[in-house]
This record gives sequence, C-alpha cells and structure tokens, in this order.
Amino acid sequence: MAKVELKQPIVEEIKETVKDAQSVVLVDYRGLTVEQDTRLRKSLREADITYKVYKNTMVKLAVDGTDLDSIKVDLEGPTAIAVSKTDATAPARVLSKFAKEAPALEIKSGVVEGTYYDAAGIKSIAAVPSREELLSKFLGSIQSPIANFARVIKQIAEKNEAAEA
Repeated sequence: MAKVELKQPIVEEIKETVKDAQSVVLVDYRGLTVEQDTRLRKSLREADITYKVYKNTMVKLAVDGTDLDSIKVDLEGPTAIAVSKTDATAPARVLSKFAKEAPALEIKSGVVEGTYYDAAGIKSIAAVPSREELLSKFLGSIQSPIANFARVIKQIAEKNEAAEA
C-alpha cells in the first residue's frame, strides 16, 4: 500500500474534526507531565472540546484551501489541536487557564469564527465570557429595571390602599 493511501484516512479524520468548527486553537504541549496532560484532556473533554495531536503535514493537507489555511504557518514542532464546534471561546478559555497552571503549555495561534489570531489574540479571546455567561448577564440587566419598576408600582398601590383605608 502506498504512503498516500495510508495518510488519506488521517487527513479525512482531521477534515471531519475541523469541519463546522467555531474555533481551532494550536498549542505546543512540550514539557507537560503525563499528569498535567491528563488533567488538560479531562478539562477539554468536559468543555466539549476535541483535543488531538496529529502530524503537522497531515493538518496542513487537511486545512489547505479552507478558512483554517492561515494556521499552517504555526504548524512547526510538537503541535496539538483543540477544536470546538459549540462554543467559539471555549478552547481559548480552557487552554489559557491551564497555561497559567502549567507554563510549559504554549498557545501558538488559532482561528475563531473564521478569523486568524496569534497567541496574544487567543489570550485576549480567552477573557471573553462564554455565551451562556453573557446571556445571563444580559438577562439580569434587562430584568433589573423591570423588577425595580414593579416594586415602585406595588409600593404606590400599597400607599393608595393605605390612604383609602
């Protein structure tokens, strides 16, 4: 069997993994202990993030001509890929938080919703709260004035009832 035929299933697997991805983040995992790597993989799994190590040439072949084409420049040395199809900021958040605990983990770059970001850009995206957090803050800010208005109306009504009695 030719080498190309052996590589094709791996390239297809990578294409399937990154297809419809909201974000893809590349990291250099050199220097992580087995225990740290296990904790990292567990936290990524809990956040519904796919995390794998592929050969750089395979990833380059898989992303060639896609929105992720820009990450090819960072595919040098040991590289792991974190992919989220549900939350655009999740990989950046989880990886940045873990990198604070384990400085050996180095964020290289990533693509979030079709836009390429270098390591600094990914770290700034990590500061963005998740969609659920943003929605809860938004709903809280909407409910607050309504609740205050309802309290004032209730107090006026109680005052009017007390004045009539």
